[in-house]
Amino acid sequence: MSVDQLIQELKALPQEQRMQVVDAILSEDDSWIPESFRQGMKDIEEGRVVDMETALTQKPPGTE
Repeated sequence: MSVDQLIQELKALPQEQRMQVVDAILSEDDSWIPESFRQGMKDIEEGRVVDMETALTQKPPGTE
């Protein structure tokens, strides 16, 4: 099977099945994802984020 054929078959799948394929691929090799991005996603999942407006207009706690 050629890459073009594989891509066409992937496009023909329903959205849910395409996501399953993507998840399977990413679980095998995520070396192309920068560590800083993975850390950012982990911070978001664990609630360590600040609203952009707050970050731009207020001083961080403990800096006054």
